[in-house]
Amino acid sequence: MAKGKNRPAAEVNSGSMADIAFLLLIFFLVTTTIANDKGIAMLLPPKPDPNEPPPEVKTNDRNIFKILANSNDQLLVEDEPMRDVTKLRPMIKDFILNFGKPSADGRLLYNQLPATLRRHVNSKGRRSDSSDEPGKAIVSFKADRGTSYELYVRVLDEVNAAYNEVYGERVGITAEEFLQLDKKDPEQKEMYTKARAGIPRAISIAEPNKIGG
Repeated sequence: MAKGKNRPAAEVNSGSMADIAFLLLIFFLVTTTIANDKGIAMLLPPKPDPNEPPPEVKTNDRNIFKILANSNDQLLVEDEPMRDVTKLRPMIKDFILNFGKPSADGRLLYNQLPATLRRHVNSKGRRSDSSDEPGKAIVSFKADRGTSYELYVRVLDEVNAAYNEVYGERVGITAEEFLQLDKKDPEQKEMYTKARAGIPRAISIAEPNKIGG
């Protein structure tokens, strides 16, 4: 019995532990889903060419719909304060569909619009102090570095919703249905192209800076 008590403990062979740990690491890397950061799905404009004149020189001021947001989440729209963000959508839609000084292409575009949009233009879209035509209309959004992400997204949502309503109505569908169009399907791609022809989604997002607060 004395000899049994003094027997040395059995050693565990740990020579392959590193290999096992490596295999487990590979397993978890392969099977684990890594969440992607969510953000705003929008392409930023390219870096301006220093040899090109600045946009304000090439574009008449009336063709730019200006939206400013400060660090207190206060909006200045077309130089007027605005508290209700939802008012942006109809204002932008009127701006896009304004034919204040249309070119030959602009007049052709007007004639191609469905009756509902032509009635909209005739009732709200002949202002001389607004955009010349949809092809020249630009929506400019500039935020402060302290502007909340929530307001930033809400403003962009309203801007894009205005364009989507115009596009959908142009081909006789809702804005939601327009967003669901499958561009891989030839018929739906043709509808998508027709909806946007002559009416570019011209949204200019300026680099944030300190503009008040």
